Amino acid sequence: MNILLMGLPGAGKGTQSELITNDYHVVHISTGDIFRQAISDKTPLGLEAKKYTDAGNLVPDEITNGLVRERLGHEDVLENGFMLDGYPRTIEQAQALDSNLDKLNSKLDYVFYIDVDPDTLKDRLSGRFMCSECGATYHKLYNPPKVEGVCDACGSHDFYQREDDKPEKVGHRIQLQMDSIRPILEHYDSLGLLHRINGEQSIENVYRDVRNVIGE
Repeated sequence: MNILLMGLPGAGKGTQSELITNDYHVVHISTGDIFRQAISDKTPLGLEAKKYTDAGNLVPDEITNGLVRERLGHEDVLENGFMLDGYPRTIEQAQALDSNLDKLNSKLDYVFYIDVDPDTLKDRLSGRFMCSECGATYHKLYNPPKVEGVCDACGSHDFYQREDDKPEKVGHRIQLQMDSIRPILEHYDSLGLLHRINGEQSIENVYRDVRNVIGE
C-alpha cells in the first residue's frame, strides 16, 4: 500500500503519519530524511544535494526527484509500501513522482489531504511564544502558562515571539503553500486518488476518517 499525505503547515500531518505507519507498517519517507541519508552515505546525488544545502539554497527538482526515485526503489519500500510526507511540493514534482512510480511498476493507492481552514492554521502557528529567560515554549490557545504572564518553569514575566511565528509571516507562508499545493490536489483529484479529511476535528477523529478510507 502506497500513501501520499498532504496538508498545509500546522494541519497535523506529523501526528497522522506516525499513526498510519504504526498501524499499517508502511515505510515513512520524508524528503528531509532522504537528503540526510544520501548525504551521509555520500551517494552521487547526495553529494550534489549537499552543495546546495551547504550554500543555504533549495535543492533543484532534478536532484530531489532523483533522490526520491532511489528511495522508492529500496527493498523495504518495495516489500512494505510507503507513506510519503513533504513531497511532492510542486505539480512538476507530482508529475515526476507519477513517472518514477511507473518505472518501478508501482502506483499510489491513496492521497490524503488534511484540510484545515487557513485562518485556523494561522491561529495555530502564530500562537506560539517563548520565555526569554529559560526558553520554555507556550501557545496562547493550546498551552498557555498556568498563571497568565508567568513562566511555569522559571517564574519569569518576560516573553517573546519569534519573527517566523508572527501572524503576518505565518499568513504569507500559508498563502505561498496554498498556491503551490492547489494544482497538486487538482491533479490527484482528476486521477480519483484524492481524499480530503477534515483536519479541524480531534486527532482521533481525523485518524478515524483516514482508517475508514483505507479499511482495516
